[in-house]
Amino acid sequence: MGLLGIGPALVLILALTLYPVAYSIWLSLLEKHSFFPQERFVGLENYLYLWKDPEFWTSLWLGVVYSIWTIFFQIILGVAAALILNETFVGRGLVRGIVLFPYMIPTIVAVILWKWLLNDTYGVMNYWLLAAGIVWDPISWLGADHIMLSVIVISIWQFFPFVLLSILARLQTIPPELYEAAKVDGASAFRRFLHVTLPQIRGILFVVILLRSIWMFTKFDTVWLMGEGAGAGRFIRTLPVYAYMRTLTYYQAGLGAALAVIMFAILVVCTVIYFRMFREEADIG
Repeated sequence: MGLLGIGPALVLILALTLYPVAYSIWLSLLEKHSFFPQERFVGLENYLYLWKDPEFWTSLWLGVVYSIWTIFFQIILGVAAALILNETFVGRGLVRGIVLFPYMIPTIVAVILWKWLLNDTYGVMNYWLLAAGIVWDPISWLGADHIMLSVIVISIWQFFPFVLLSILARLQTIPPELYEAAKVDGASAFRRFLHVTLPQIRGILFVVILLRSIWMFTKFDTVWLMGEGAGAGRFIRTLPVYAYMRTLTYYQAGLGAALAVIMFAILVVCTVIYFRMFREEADIG
């Protein structure tokens, strides 16, 4: 009876997770056109090709750079904003709503907005910088030299509210008595954060960092929308974008699947290492 009760859930898990993973692994062993039915078993040739492919390594490096910087600043800004919004002040509810705005709007709207702001001809960002005398010539934010910085800033702005929400929810459950006791002992605001707040939020912080790492390493829509049409897309061509192009631009479904399997393997290995490095936090989470 127990198996019958969980049977539908097991079927759903197999259909939505295990089967796509298994099929992707099988597809990565084939030389297959993305649309036509022709296919040929080639074994590990797709992986050997990617191993020798400079564009693969460039995409991997760009993805690592993009992920590390976006995750770092999302955590810093998210925690800082959560600490501020956990305090009582006039208009706190309004400020909370405004801060959540970037996370609520669709990605396509966010990208269009930022492309307008960063345009080197009529963009507001260059107008402000020129008016303030900070720069003398307009900066090509969407050009080869600055497009990675631009997409990192956009991703930080768009996704740090997720960190804020998660940390703020945990902050509101911390007993006030802990802070009162710390104040009685003469602890400064920094020491209260270090010895009271941080130990209380480390469990949720562990989960948030893990989730943001997975989501930013596999982020596709923001990077694709910023790069394609900006004239410098190859300078932010991360692994998800490269896999998409191999599959639907070059019509090499086998290579695209191999890239997906490699990304999956990288995430699994990094997740295992992450859990081993922070076992205590994993137990708390």
